[in-house]
Formats: sequence, C-alpha cells, structure tokens
Amino acid sequence: MRATGLAGLELKRFGRGKLPRAALAALLLLPLLYGALYLWSFWDPYGHLDRIPVALVDEDEGARIPEGAGGKDGGGAAGDRLAVGDELTEKLLDSKTFAWHRVGAAEARRGVEDGTYYLSLTLPADLSRRIASSAGDSPATGTLQVRTNDANNYIVGQISRTVFSEIRAAASTEASRGFLDRIFVDFSDLHDATAKAASGADDLRNGIATAEQGSKDLAEGLGESKAGSERLSDGITALDQGSADLRTGSRQVADATQLLADQVDGIAAQVRPFLEDGGTSIGDTARLVADASRTVRENLGELVEAAPVAAAAAHTAADDLAAVHAQRCEDPPVPDAAVCDPLENAVEAAAGVARVADDVDALVEDEDGDLAALRTRLTVLQQRAEDLAEHAPTLGDDLESAVAKVDALNAGAQQVAEGAGTLRTGLSTARSGATALDSGVGELKTGADGLDSGLHRLSEGSTTLADGLNDGVDRIPDYDEADRDARTGVMADPVRLASSSLHAAPNYGTGFAPYFIPLSLWVGAMVAYMLTQPLNRRALAAGASARRTAFAGWLPVAAIGLLQVAALMSVLHWGLGLEMARPVATVGFLALVTCCFAAIVQWLNARFGAAGRILVLALLMLQLTSAGGTYPVRTSPGFFEAIHPWLPMSYVVDALRRLITGGGSGPVWLGCAVLAAFTAGALALTAVAARRKQVWTLERLHPELSL
Repeated sequence: MRATGLAGLELKRFGRGKLPRAALAALLLLPLLYGALYLWSFWDPYGHLDRIPVALVDEDEGARIPEGAGGKDGGGAAGDRLAVGDELTEKLLDSKTFAWHRVGAAEARRGVEDGTYYLSLTLPADLSRRIASSAGDSPATGTLQVRTNDANNYIVGQISRTVFSEIRAAASTEASRGFLDRIFVDFSDLHDATAKAASGADDLRNGIATAEQGSKDLAEGLGESKAGSERLSDGITALDQGSADLRTGSRQVADATQLLADQVDGIAAQVRPFLEDGGTSIGDTARLVADASRTVRENLGELVEAAPVAAAAAHTAADDLAAVHAQRCEDPPVPDAAVCDPLENAVEAAAGVARVADDVDALVEDEDGDLAALRTRLTVLQQRAEDLAEHAPTLGDDLESAVAKVDALNAGAQQVAEGAGTLRTGLSTARSGATALDSGVGELKTGADGLDSGLHRLSEGSTTLADGLNDGVDRIPDYDEADRDARTGVMADPVRLASSSLHAAPNYGTGFAPYFIPLSLWVGAMVAYMLTQPLNRRALAAGASARRTAFAGWLPVAAIGLLQVAALMSVLHWGLGLEMARPVATVGFLALVTCCFAAIVQWLNARFGAAGRILVLALLMLQLTSAGGTYPVRTSPGFFEAIHPWLPMSYVVDALRRLITGGGSGPVWLGCAVLAAFTAGALALTAVAARRKQVWTLERLHPELSL
C-alpha cells in the first residue's frame, strides 16, 4: 500500500466515534489557544492605557515671577503669579494618558502600596517656585516625583517611565520657552540701550573732532605768539642793553660837565687872565661832549624803531590767548579746569607785558614825554657843546658868556643822566615782563601741543568706541514677538525625534505574531503525535520500505498542520484584524513551517520513543528563548546567541516578520531553504529510525519508560 493510503487509514481512525472526532477538532483548534488567544490578550495594550488607574497629587503652591523677569511663555510679567502645578494637572487630566485620579499624598501612597493605583505622580509644593527661579539669582531645577510598585505590575512601571519622560520633557520645554523668551526680551532692551549709546558716541566723536581742530588752531596760534614773544623779548633785551650804555654814557657826560662847571665857576675869576692860553683845552672837552650826545641820540632812534613792533607783538599774543581762553573756557557748557587755569594765568601775563610794551611805545612816541625831552636835551647839549668848541678860542673875549654856557651845559647833562636812569629802570621792568611772557607762551605752546596730541588720541578712541557700538547695534538681535515665539520654540526644543519606520507594525499583536504563530504550530505538531503514531504500525508489520513508513507517519500530521494553519490564520486575519503585507506567501510559508515541525517532532518521537516527547518540549523551549521573538537575541546571554543560527524557529521568526510587516524577501528565501533542509533531514532520520523499528528487541518489548 502506498504511503498516502496508509496516511488515509491513519486519519480514518478519527472518524470512528464521537471522542476521536472531538479529539481531531481539538487538535485542529489547539494552535488557536497559543496563537490567537495569546495575541488577543495583549493585541494593543498601549491603546488602553487610559484604563490604568494612576494617582495624581498636586501640592504646588505657586510662585511670583521675580522682578526683571517676564515674557509671553514665562507666565506673565514680573510679579504675576505662576501656577505650573495647576496648568500641568489640567493638561494631564485632558490628555487621557492614564485613568487619572486627583487625590492627596497619603491616599496616593496607600493606593500604590495596596494596588488601587498602579503608580502615582506628585507635583511638589516648590515646583512653580523652582521654575520661576530661572529668572532670579539662584536658579533651581523643578522635580516631578513618580512612585511605582513593581509588585503590582512590572510592565506598567516600564511603560510609565516612558510616558513620564515625555511629560517631563514637555514641562521642561514650556519652562525653557519662558526663560528663553525673557532672554530675547533682554536682547531687545540691550539693543535699544546700545543704539542710544552708539548715538551718544557719535555725538562725542563729532564734539571731540571739533575740539581737536580747535586745539590744532590753538597750537598754531600759540606757535605764532611764541615767535612774536621771542622777537619782543629780544628787542626789549637789546633796548635794555642800549639803555645801560646810554645811562653809563650820560652819567659820564654829566660828571664831566659838572667837573667842568665847577672848575669854570671856581676858577673863572682866576682863569680869565689865562683864557687865551686854555681855549684849546676847553674846545676839546666841548667836542667830546658833542660826540657823546650824538651817540646817545642815535641809540634812542633804535629804541624808537623797536618799541612799536614789540608793543604790537605783545598785543597780538595777548589777544590770541584771550580768544583761546574764551573758546575753551567760556563757550563750552563744562570747561576743562586742567586747561583753563593755565590759560587764564597766561592771559593775565600777556596783558601785563602788553601794558609794559605800551608804556615803552608811549615813551618813544610821546613828544612831551621823557624820551622826547631826552632827545631834545641831547640835541641841545650837542649843539651847545659844538658851539662851545667853536667859540672856545674866543673865550677870553667873552668869559662871562662862556661861563654861562658851561653852567647851562652842566645843567643839561644832569637832566640827560636822570632821564637815562629812568629809561633804564623802565626797560629793565619791560625786559623781565617780556621774558616772563615768552616763557609763559612757551609753556602754553607745550601744553597746547600736549592737548592736541591728547585730543587726537581721544578722537581715535571715540571713533573706535562709536564704530564698536554701531557694529554692536547691528550684531545684537532685536526680535519682535513673532520672532521671539519662533526662536524660543526652536531653542526650547532644539532637537525633535523624527521617528519613521520602513515597515511599521500597527499594534503590539502584529509585532508579536511572528513569534506566537510558529509556537502554536509546534505545539500543534507535538500534540498531534500524542494522538497518532510517528511510524505506521501496519507499514512496519507489512515490512514496507523505511522511507514509505516514515512518509506514511509524517503525512497525516502534515495534513492536520495545514488545516491548523488555515484555521489559525483565518481567526487572526478576520477575527483579530491581523494585516499581512504578503498574505498568500505567508500562508504558503506557514505550510512549509508546519510540515517541517511535523517532520522534526516525528523523528524525535520515532527515534527516542517516550523520551522523544520530552525532547520535543525541551527543543521548543530552546527555540523560544533563542529565536529573538521578543528582544533581539544579542541582548540574551551568549548561550542563546550561540544556538540561535542552528534552530529552525529562528529563521521562521525572521521570515514571518518580512511577510507580515513587509521588507526584503531575502530572509524568507533563506528560511524556506533552511526549513526544506530540516524537513528532508528529519524525514531521512525518521526513515533510519523506521528501519531500526522493523527489528524487535527486548528494549521495544519492555521499554524502560512509557508515556
């Protein structure tokens, strides 16, 4: 009989009576208990978190926003009340993330302990105060207190950590928006203040530029005044030296004339007899007096020429200094005392020198003055001396007339000596004033040069300051409300997770289907061989070939497996809503899977007998722990990672993920090849076991273990 006929006979056994039929029906539906029932129990747990009771405790006392703070997202202006707890509580109650229950702290603690609540979220009393402190001197971080109890449910605790991390991030983002908004407002205030400072710096730069030009003009004017004061000092010094010579010469003349007059008056009576013999000596003396008078009068001419020039230069210097003093110290609103005090002293000194120069000029210009009188007297003295020298030879004839003229000459010489002394005294005073004026103007010139240099550096500094402030105005941002809102949004949450999945599973059940489907099919094959024999006894008794015997024992379970696949996938697709990217390929691949699992379970039962059932269960456990159906296998201990590539369920899970959620078909074809190899190998090993079963031994007649 063929293997198909033998398989048919094996299946007909389930039609003999109600109990075998019920057993076959249970066998067909058994994978639904492991596949459909398990997946149904947690098909979409994240979609029903709003059924989990969670305690919410709001102890936040609120706070006032510190002075100097404020902003659109920061809770209002400085001094406004900030109630972060109330706002966050309202948002949580509206979010429906969990089944929130607003309770007190004691009730929340008691509820988490006894399981009334799976966890609790507490908003502490200082939450608003800490968040508002970001605008103060001592910023602090706000805290959200989460309490879980893994004794209630460990998975809920893990889920809550993820959810509350998002809540904390959202609260932190809102707080950051307020803080950053205040920073941008401060930037705008700083921009406006810097713009005002830049405008003031521009005005300062223009004012300093004007002052710098004025200081240059002052330095140049003082340079010209210095040159004039030097000429004035040199001229008055020359006049002083000439007046010294004049005083000396006039005094010598006066002494000589006095001596002559005394001699003439004393011995006039005695010399009359001798005038004829002394006429020559008298003529020589008179000519000496005439020559001396002429020399003095010529020196007075030089004084007349120099005095007006000196007076004009002194007045020019005095006027320049007075103009500079008026420009620097009277016109500006805030005079510089460091410059004005020396300028005022210089103005007074220049005025004094000008007065002395005026006196000297008046002395040489006034016809009725001392200098004019002195010139007249010198002229008279010269004329009289010349007359005396001319008439000396005839003095004997006119002694009385000669004596009178000598007396008159003596009187004129005394007057000239007195005038020369007065002139010497005045010119000495004028010389001292001119020297002081020249020294003062020199000091002013040095100070003006220093002032010009300082103002130049100040001008460069003010230019740098103005340019820097204007450049700073351009660099300091000035945001309006729309800009601030956009920028605070970006900076408060600068990096967002743009999550995308190439082949997303719509729910938790779809993601775990590749793991539970092969589990249910393995269990189906395992239970099927509890109801059927791995090797057909009739074929063994008839001496059929080992291959036919093995195939006849595998074929009924494979057929049952195909029916299990059809039932399981129908319930998953139309009952639970499992959507498959490749539904036809998925069903075809699962047909190969159930055939492979049937061959492996058949061999273990055929080869090891009753112990094979235990090995089937052990192999199932090894495959479940190493297939990577829940967590990646690389997160498991090294033992499971080592056996992962040697077990068929590893390839089944990978292939079903591509078939159900989508993706490349490489793992599918690899899985098909591996399953085909495992199927062929298991059938071959079952044929070997069948050959051995054709020989009866004591071990077979009396097995050590029977199940």
